[in-house]
Order: sequence, then C-alpha cells, then structure tokens
Amino acid sequence: MARQLKHSKIKNTGILFELLTRQITADILNDTKSKSTIILKKYFNEKTQLGKEKQLYEVLVNQNYSSETKANYLIDAVVGNRKKLQNTRLKREKYNLIKEIRDSYKVDDFFSARISNYKLYASIYRLFLAESGPTTFDPACKIDDRYTIVEHLTSNVVKSVDSSAKKIEQFKKQDKDLRLLSYQILVERFNKKYSNLSRAQRNLLKEYINNISNTNSLKEFIVSESTKIKKQLKRFLPKVKNKVTKIKLQEAIKQLDSVYKGRLVKDKQVVSLMRYYELIKELTHVCKT
Repeated sequence: MARQLKHSKIKNTGILFELLTRQITADILNDTKSKSTIILKKYFNEKTQLGKEKQLYEVLVNQNYSSETKANYLIDAVVGNRKKLQNTRLKREKYNLIKEIRDSYKVDDFFSARISNYKLYASIYRLFLAESGPTTFDPACKIDDRYTIVEHLTSNVVKSVDSSAKKIEQFKKQDKDLRLLSYQILVERFNKKYSNLSRAQRNLLKEYINNISNTNSLKEFIVSESTKIKKQLKRFLPKVKNKVTKIKLQEAIKQLDSVYKGRLVKDKQVVSLMRYYELIKELTHVCKT
C-alpha cells in the first residue's frame, strides 16, 4: 500500500538554509559572533550532499518559465540530479546539522519563523523524497506537489532574484575595506532617511529585524508595547477637547485589545504599531500647544 507523503520542516534542506541565513542577519545586528556562519560553511558547500541538494532547491525556487512543458522538463532534470545524490551520506549530514542547530539555538524559537514559500519548499521536499527513495508513495500526492512546483515556475510574477544575486556576488568580491565603507554609507543613509523616527519606532524596527527567526520573542515585545501605548493614549483622553477626535481616540484604544491576538506576528501588526507611535507623537505635539 502506498504511503502518504509527509513534510518535515526540520529536515527540509531549503528551509534549513534559509533559517540559518536569517539567523546570521539577526546575530550581526545584535553584534554577536554568529554560529550560523560556521554551520553554513561547514554543511552547505559544493563538496557536501546538503550543499548540492540546496542548489537543486534554488533552481526550482528561482526559475521562471512561460510554459508548463518547459517547467516539467526542468523538474525532470532536477529530479534526475537529485537521484544522483548519496542518500545515506545526505541523511548523516542532515542529522549532524540539526544536532548542531539544537546545540547552538533554542529549537522552538529557531524553527518558529515564517517561511514565505513554505508550500513550495514542502512540495519540493516531498517530491525529492518520493523520487529518490525505494518507498512507494501515494501518486496523487506526488501529482499535487509537482503541480504546485509547476504553478510556481510558470507564475507571471516578475522575479528580481537573478539581478539581486549578481549584486550580492559582486559585493562579496570587493575589497574588505571597500565593503566596510559601503556598509558605513548604507547605515548613514538609513539614519538620514529615518532620522524623524522616535526612539520607540527605532526600537520596534530593531526588534523586528533581530527577531526575524524568533517570533515568540517578537510577539512578547509587541504585546508589551501595545499595553504601554494603551496607557499612554488613555492619559491623553482628558486633554483632548474636540469630541470627534476624542471618539476616534477611544476607538483606537479599543482596537489595541484585538490587533495583537494570534500565534504569529504579521507585518501589518508591526506597521499598525508604528502608526500608534506616530499618533502618540502627534498627540504630544497638540497637547503641548
């Protein structure tokens, strides 16, 4: 009897690579030495089976075709290359990789990050599993996963991945001093552009970036901040004389109770919090005049 194909986020090579690269960003922003950099170089290089499988994921994630025929040819070619990988060695590398992640980070936090192309990554994982092993899987599941990949490859979304990748490669080839100078200029431009942000808004952005792979901590921060904002807005209520403005302010305070419910933090919630900070700035200015 054919088995059902099951996806494992913790064993998905594409997701593992993406989470590690996100963690590197978070560690750099926290000014700490990133263990993920060492892990990434160790397991995702051209000599490892994990590195080779990661490249196959990237082909299916980054390519774009105008016809389903070409997309299916690509999938067949990628699956053919996947069959050439050494499964025993791949499993051993993946086991050691996951062990190092467990030893270096809190697993629940590390794997709780949102993955934008989660369905696509899951479909690629199951397709590789079905095509590269001796076990017979449900053919209906295989067709569904292939169709998901074909749909992604033939989508009309304009992709800028290739140009972005080229820019990153060019940046890597630059002299170390030049890269440091480029980074300094980038920081200066950011500070100039967003110099009008309040301290609270800057802290929110910092938490959002630092906790990109730690949604539990980010949620705790946002819930805590929304409570503070609610108290601040309530203190402004007696000072607001305009009846219409007061009603709107009361409604804004009520909305804070429902905005931040849920397991995951969404981008729109962060944007909403930024707007509340802006409201506090405006109220502070109005009440002073």
